[in-house]
Amino acid sequence: MSTDAAVAPEPGVGPLLRSWRNRRRISQLDLSIEARISTRHLSFVETGRSRPSREMVLRLSESLDVPLRDRNRLLLAAGYAPAYAETPVDGPDMEALRGTVREVLAGHEPFPTVVVDRTWTLLEANAGVAVLLEGVAGELLEPPVNVLRVGLHPKGLAPRIVNLGEWRAHLLDRLRREAEWTADPGLGDLYRELCGYPCADSGPSPGGAAATAALAVPLRVRHGREELALLSTVATFGTPVDITVSELRIESFLPADRATARALHAAVAALTGTDHP
Repeated sequence: MSTDAAVAPEPGVGPLLRSWRNRRRISQLDLSIEARISTRHLSFVETGRSRPSREMVLRLSESLDVPLRDRNRLLLAAGYAPAYAETPVDGPDMEALRGTVREVLAGHEPFPTVVVDRTWTLLEANAGVAVLLEGVAGELLEPPVNVLRVGLHPKGLAPRIVNLGEWRAHLLDRLRREAEWTADPGLGDLYRELCGYPCADSGPSPGGAAATAALAVPLRVRHGREELALLSTVATFGTPVDITVSELRIESFLPADRATARALHAAVAALTGTDHP
């Protein structure tokens, strides 16, 4: 009797497409209209009665907004070669892009800005991030650094966050939606880990939010005797054709008021010995 564990066969392209359609909560009729095919043909593809062409796999993937990484998996499941390259972010072919990203980081100083990948692993940061990392345990800053873990861990930034309950709820909701949208098991694992971190602040603090809170959830951080109020913005690269580029995100923390702007200018100038306009 063999002791080898049974290996489940890889699902075909039809069940995978059906899984993505269900994940997107789109009916066969709506998808067939969007992809410009008949509902009957789509049904045959999903049940495995019809093998889709390479073009059809790509068209359905586009209509379902499937991440590039998973579009390759769909192509492989259908018996075709992958369409999208995955270039190492530290490779020579990425040199120009890395230069562009560093220009963006420098342009945002002294405001904290980070570059992360699809799992929220830190790839690059500017000098302003040091203001947020004050007091963070060294073990959390050992590569690979996960910025969400640093932000919510009890040995990370969490003890300095004034509105921890509100900010934590915002981050966890965003991570949960990303895990559901991308079907990435790593993001699901990270979500469950972060949910397990202690938080005495069960929700938004009443009456303490500034006018900006009505427009966006601010990050309020203690910095010495001051309180920094920051608004987060996220930028991605438009129309990427490389998996790595499609998964890069640049997140900036911009001052929500003039006092925070002045404090960041002063703090980064003290850290770097330079003045920022």
